[in-house]
Amino acid sequence: MRNVDAAGLGIGDDHPPRIMGVLNVSAESPYKPSVFDDPGEAAQFVDESLVGEGADIVDVGLESANKRFEVLSAEGELERLDTAVETIESVSGDPVFSIETRYHEVAEAALDRGFDMVNDICGFADPEMPRVCEEYDAAVAKMASPPDLERPGAVEEVDDIYDALSLNGFTDKTIVDPAFGGWSEDKTLAHDRETFERLREFRGLGRPILVSINRKNFLRDIAGRDTEGALPVSLAATAMAVERGAHVVRTHDVAETRDAALVGEAFSRHRVRDPTVEELDVTTEREAERHLDRVGGDSDAAAHAVTRVFEVTGLTADERETLSALAVEHGARYVPGERGGLLVGTPGALRGLSRDLPDALDALSGVLRESVE
Repeated sequence: MRNVDAAGLGIGDDHPPRIMGVLNVSAESPYKPSVFDDPGEAAQFVDESLVGEGADIVDVGLESANKRFEVLSAEGELERLDTAVETIESVSGDPVFSIETRYHEVAEAALDRGFDMVNDICGFADPEMPRVCEEYDAAVAKMASPPDLERPGAVEEVDDIYDALSLNGFTDKTIVDPAFGGWSEDKTLAHDRETFERLREFRGLGRPILVSINRKNFLRDIAGRDTEGALPVSLAATAMAVERGAHVVRTHDVAETRDAALVGEAFSRHRVRDPTVEELDVTTEREAERHLDRVGGDSDAAAHAVTRVFEVTGLTADERETLSALAVEHGARYVPGERGGLLVGTPGALRGLSRDLPDALDALSGVLRESVE
């Protein structure tokens, strides 16, 4: 996993989870507590409510990306940049300042005037964006999007999200964002849930991961909460996201999210790392396939990259003996015990075993096929 240096702030597996707080200088932004048009008031908010509560990064939005509003042009965003620049010049703390934009002209102007990194919500749909970020040696968060500057985040299927993140390549300091939220009419809560469930797959891109899940609809729907009551589900998901490999969490609830992220980090699986060997966090075949694709390996090996364990009970002595022998033939293992037994094997081994089990073990065969096919 590549680590990223964002103006001296380390982001990646070798560093603690980073919290990105939000400041908007766009009057149309729906979350009013983060919206300011006075630089002095905005700077006070950053010092007290963002940096003061644990934000490492402050993401400054010049316009709302909500699909209900018309998209500002680059010129329109640039007209609002003065307020953003005056704000960051008035802040007494020293966070990393990120400019949220889709235009390379805005990114260049912001980086030239004191910003440290870019949050590209259209994922390099502007092909000049990576060039600008590289010239300024700036970290850039790249959100999965279609190749269209007016449709940020409007990708539904997880496989398409993964491919969209590769659009126009990466810089050495790219952070990937799978784009949670209702960015289009066709994107459903089920799409977001699947994206979250498969979050580890994005580690296959070899880049740090940013998630923006704060009070999102797909979490509120699970608990039946409105936006005001959605903080607990956001915090639960934050801990899970960090445990699954997220490195940056974008949020309006800085102090609480920081604590949840630290819990996720504390209980994340320890993985061995040294200069030449890295233990990967792989729990499914698809996750293994992503890493194999990155290193140029044979994707067929993914079937043997993870291990599954099933407890099997209710077998006769003959059935146990049959299962044990067939498991060995396919590279799996059945370990009998006094009150049942454990069947252990890779998906590839168990897939082959399921096809060779006799009729007497048809129920087990069906369970294995359903689980590993």
